[in-house]
Amino acid sequence: MNALRSWPEFQATLRVPLMLAPMAGGTGTPALAAAVSEAGGLGSLGAAYLTPAQIGGAMAAVRARTDRPFAVNLFAPQPLPPVTPAEIEVACAELASFHAALRLPPPTLPPQVQEDFGAQLHAVLRDPPAVFSFTFGRLPPAALNALHAAGVLVIGTATSLREARLLAQDGVDAVTVQGGAAGGHRGGWQEDALADTLTLTRQVAQDTGLPVVAAGGLMTAGDVSAALKAGATLAACGTAFLLTDEAGTPDPYRHALQDGGRPTVLTRAYSGRTARGLRTSLTGGVHSPLPFPWQNALTRSLRAAGAQAGQPDLLSLWAGEGYRQARTGSAAQIMADLTP
Repeated sequence: MNALRSWPEFQATLRVPLMLAPMAGGTGTPALAAAVSEAGGLGSLGAAYLTPAQIGGAMAAVRARTDRPFAVNLFAPQPLPPVTPAEIEVACAELASFHAALRLPPPTLPPQVQEDFGAQLHAVLRDPPAVFSFTFGRLPPAALNALHAAGVLVIGTATSLREARLLAQDGVDAVTVQGGAAGGHRGGWQEDALADTLTLTRQVAQDTGLPVVAAGGLMTAGDVSAALKAGATLAACGTAFLLTDEAGTPDPYRHALQDGGRPTVLTRAYSGRTARGLRTSLTGGVHSPLPFPWQNALTRSLRAAGAQAGQPDLLSLWAGEGYRQARTGSAAQIMADLTP
């Protein structure tokens, strides 16, 4: 168990004001998290899709590579939204042609559509990390208390000033402010909140007094410097690391990023929750997705088969608006490039 430190005390242990934005689904590997931490920043494990056993294994893999602090990220628990048989039938019909093209069985929902948050959190707390972050809502008070009792600093995620105020009331230690340019899922609970990163950073820092982690569209040292000047204590970057050696980004995903020919779009086609990624056949071909996490579970087998077949149009190519500035190289090299 760690002794709970204040955020300023913790940040003093970091050599550079950079955080790896948590990326669930395979791109954010333990090797990448460890490399960012080892380079002096705060590495993150996006663990929301992992089983409790996998979470323990991933945390051990980070610790095998570095003794520096790192963060673990989970999705805040939400009630499973109801879906009707008719809605499932429509969603399956929209995916049927994509399945047929790969000679896959017709789309069906798996028995389990999401992991149990309580079991995941228990796995995290077995050997607590320095920092825990969460997205998609507010953390239950019992979970926040358990993390603090274990000496873990807690970061919430806000996409608006209103969300940041509520997280401050809840007692988080810091808040990630996610601007509209960010890649991946919208991290708050107002999925249509698409504020400018620097503007929202200033507002939240001044209004709440909380330490702010700025995220969204930060691809260069100049971007990071601007975020820090706007009041952020850390800058979180995700897209900037997608082409690194340590990232788990599949080859067709990497090729699509390097090609640079696709615009980014906001879509619910892959997961049922609004996310920013590169335009694909699927983003244009799905019009009635199930709500998250149902749609995410429904498209899982198609995405896996698409990666194996080398077809980027079947992958959720999450990327921020500035993705064309992403560079290849080691995570340490990208960290050096991003440091003001």
